[in-house]
Amino acid sequence: MEIDLSLDALKQHVFYELMNMAGRVYIIVRYSERVRIGNRGFTEEEKIKGIVLVFNHAMNFRWEDGAISAKLSFGTTVEGCYIPSDDIVAVFSPDIDVRFIVGDKSPKEPPQSAGTTKSKPTKSSSTKPTGGKVIEVDFTKKRH
Repeated sequence: MEIDLSLDALKQHVFYELMNMAGRVYIIVRYSERVRIGNRGFTEEEKIKGIVLVFNHAMNFRWEDGAISAKLSFGTTVEGCYIPSDDIVAVFSPDIDVRFIVGDKSPKEPPQSAGTTKSKPTKSSSTKPTGGKVIEVDFTKKRH
């Protein structure tokens, strides 16, 4: 259980560091009975591939007790969401080309092929090109 707690802390740390650097953060959430996406829920495709959610500074969200609580907009509908950290398989920022991916223990497709929400945000005009440099961290291998 200690590894799960430190992994939660690492996901949270990466999330807030990317938020401070880029102003918005994307997460990939796998389907789980514990995840709540308001009345909307997961589509059949999202149950297989996961869902991409976007957070920014202006949003009202909290990451505490091992989960993110937020009200997220899907088109014109606002949904109350609860996302346990265990079900977050990636934290990333395309604006600065940084990805933090955690191995998905379920037999589903890997997080790189996860679907996106229907209301994809537009790229910020303040985004700076990064020259194709990508930092990718994968903590799926266990140490003995």
